[in-house]
Amino acid sequence: MAHRPRFLLNAVSGALSCVLTMTACAPNEQQATEQQIERIAPGAPGVDPIWAFSGKTGIGTSYTPYQTDAAQQSSKVWFSLAQGIVTETMFGLIHNAQLKEMQFIIAGEDFTDTEQTDTHSTIDYLHKDSQGRPLSLAYKVVNTDKQGKYQIEKHIFTDPDSQSLVMKVFFTAFEPSITPYLYVNPHIDNSGANDIAYTTNDGQALIARTNEQTSSVLSVISDKPFVETSVGFVGKSDGLTDLNDNGQLDWRYDRTADATNSSIGNVAMTAKLPTLEVKNNNSPDNSISYSTTFVVGFGDNEQQSLAHANKTLALGYDKVLANYNGIDEAVGWQDYLNSLSALPAMVNSSADNGELLYASALVLKAQEDKTHPGALIASLSNPWGDTVSAKVGSTGYKAVWPRDFYQCAMAFLAMGDTQTPKVAFEYLQKVQVTESTPGYQGTPGWFLQKTHVDGQIEWVGVQLDQTAMPLMLAWQLWQADVLSDAEIQHWYQVMLKSAADFLVTGGKVKLDWNYTEISPLNTQQERWEEQAGYSPSTAAAVIAGLISASEMAALSGDTDNAKRYLDTAIAMESKLTPLMVTDTGLIADSQGDNTPYYVRISPNGKPNTNAKLVDNNGRPGLDQRLVLDGGFLELVRYGVKPANDTVITNSLSRIDNTELEDNLRVKYLFKGKDGQTTPGYRRYGNDGYGEDELTGSSYAENGSNTPGQRGRVWPFFTGERGHYELAKLTQANQLTAQAKQQLIATYVKGMENFANEGLMLPEQVWDGVGNPTRYEYQKGQGTNSATPLAWTHAEYVKLLRSMTDEQVWDYYPNVSDKLNP
Repeated sequence: MAHRPRFLLNAVSGALSCVLTMTACAPNEQQATEQQIERIAPGAPGVDPIWAFSGKTGIGTSYTPYQTDAAQQSSKVWFSLAQGIVTETMFGLIHNAQLKEMQFIIAGEDFTDTEQTDTHSTIDYLHKDSQGRPLSLAYKVVNTDKQGKYQIEKHIFTDPDSQSLVMKVFFTAFEPSITPYLYVNPHIDNSGANDIAYTTNDGQALIARTNEQTSSVLSVISDKPFVETSVGFVGKSDGLTDLNDNGQLDWRYDRTADATNSSIGNVAMTAKLPTLEVKNNNSPDNSISYSTTFVVGFGDNEQQSLAHANKTLALGYDKVLANYNGIDEAVGWQDYLNSLSALPAMVNSSADNGELLYASALVLKAQEDKTHPGALIASLSNPWGDTVSAKVGSTGYKAVWPRDFYQCAMAFLAMGDTQTPKVAFEYLQKVQVTESTPGYQGTPGWFLQKTHVDGQIEWVGVQLDQTAMPLMLAWQLWQADVLSDAEIQHWYQVMLKSAADFLVTGGKVKLDWNYTEISPLNTQQERWEEQAGYSPSTAAAVIAGLISASEMAALSGDTDNAKRYLDTAIAMESKLTPLMVTDTGLIADSQGDNTPYYVRISPNGKPNTNAKLVDNNGRPGLDQRLVLDGGFLELVRYGVKPANDTVITNSLSRIDNTELEDNLRVKYLFKGKDGQTTPGYRRYGNDGYGEDELTGSSYAENGSNTPGQRGRVWPFFTGERGHYELAKLTQANQLTAQAKQQLIATYVKGMENFANEGLMLPEQVWDGVGNPTRYEYQKGQGTNSATPLAWTHAEYVKLLRSMTDEQVWDYYPNVSDKLNP
């Protein structure tokens, strides 16, 4: 074999090292010394590392109550599942990935398969109630060979009392000589380019870490002995490359680096498991099977990592799973669901008897950091991860945006969870710009665009809606008696007043690359973080935020600012039409009507001109009057405008025009499983944040944008439209029982139809336009952008609460009272 000489060279090199560096290699010790030589894998640094497929079918972590002792000792391990395998798994902070993928390679008499590509996969929840609703984020994944040669069933969850991931596996073979191999590709401390791997404990533990002095450490052990192990560099000397060579694990390397740890890169670890030999065993289906439990332990050093893994393995599968679920005395996910007082009533407003509601409650809570309680992230994924480099660490969507944050906090409140939104609100102080923000010069009070969960600054654009939404959340928590009068007065002084002041006056900003001056309502970035100017959705939040701030200022005795905030909000509302409504529009509705409508954003506040939006996401900027965006519906949602406002309905008729060319078109129709039609909506016309419709490549797959990139349909817009339709019926006193059921059938069920098999709701679904990509997407199927998206799950939860209450959940009556007395 071609790789034998390479192994011999390593052995000779190792022996020579012994001669050169050891003072005693006596002849009678030479044979034993050679037997102890560690075989070093060649091929550093391996192929370039990437992340995993982002369309997750499951995510999980242990539930941790907010009590101090439990929080300090909590499991800080998160995992994700995609394409039938374990993908990005985090330890420490929620964005700190340690593992790219863990799957099985299956070798038979004439084939070598991988689970990810050569099996059909199904997923279900391990712990459900009598109605089939999930009660924890423990999963059963069943992967069946496409030719029916074998089956792999996996049960996956974490240990709430240790830093470890559990995967119990049931292997079944239907033909002779089926050999499974566990294959683990670590990406320690959020990068796959700096790792080393080795075996220890006589080959019964696989270990990975970086070559840094301080490094997280990952270890893999099993309740059954590994037959053989090997480590290597991905694509060069790893187990998959070895097995693809001749179906045998015969290179057998012990380490990817010598004692100097100078060889680093993209590494993988492989463990051979017992062969399943199918014989005439009188089994009705002539099969053979066995089960094995694997534990992946994490720690700040090898000792900690192995200790966590061994503790979990010693406790046993049944006990760890019971603790995770919250059975008997253990506090787990079942307890969290039982604490959600509004959940039972909301089930009646669902179309699936609450299955997606229960999953959404679990998914939203799982996407909160535990070192920094209240830090709610956007998604436990890296968008288009399997085409994104993992050489340099990136948080992806595992970060804090105050806008997504607000949506999630309001969803928790809708379910009856008052603790999480309060802790989340208090966390916001960590991401507000103040005089002490590192490197900042300028007017304080605004909230950072995107940060790590520990508050570390990542993106520094100024988005006025993200500064308004903390004010809105504070008011909602106050009205719900989650924050007392005294607490509101405290937070007004330490956080809310400066935010409201910034929304009134703006000011100079200098942070990192961003050196600008903000003059509200003109925002540097709108809610899609791409354009500057006057945005209807941004304006809705700013007006609602200032009116809410006015009431909190009055409570605090700050009567002058209470009046200033209110007067400013009223003045802003009066400017909506001249700043954002065009009556020289270039887009008519399906009937040819050319009445005034809201533009997506007006760069200079002159919506009747041919001013162009800036180029972005591979798309050239168009005349502002050609680009539609449903963000104006936020004006109704927050109480700024009534649902029957003429410009609102005019604008909606253009959003609903399905005869527009695909580049400008926003609305698409989808068929549900029962044949029902579901409406779906893109962010805006001319959106390029998605797969290339010509080549099928991922967004910016090769590091740069392409002209054919196309943003697809986002399911949470179906929820936003459902909220608007509810508002329209309630304001007209036309919400009959029949009308309500029609809303549920169209919008609630519509969102449920967009969930994947694991009940995860995506950021985007395939709209059927252009190349269906290498994944051959079907219309309505979630793409590889980001799943689950917390915002989508939050919108679904809020829609159910709105239907249950028969009024929009995050409506601001104080806003409509002040603007329409």
